Amino acid sequence: MGVVNPVYISLFTLLGTLVIVTLGVLLNNSRLSDLKSLIESNHANIRSSLQDLRQTIDARFAEQKAELLRVEQVMDARLRHIEDNR
Repeated sequence: MGVVNPVYISLFTLLGTLVIVTLGVLLNNSRLSDLKSLIESNHANIRSSLQDLRQTIDARFAEQKAELLRVEQVMDARLRHIEDNR
């Protein structure tokens, strides 16, 4: 082996560093993309669950409203009966 030109040493060091940094950036970018897709899927799942919960709550409110209307009608009938019998 002969004497290696110092310019080549600097060039190889620079290229090696660039390759390592580029690989790190690409790997980090793919991990960030995976994380983004995971967050989006979790967001969609939560949105779906909340929609189901909202529908359940709306159904329960509708049931309670119907029950309250029934009680109101019974109370009106009883009051009418009391007023008629006076």
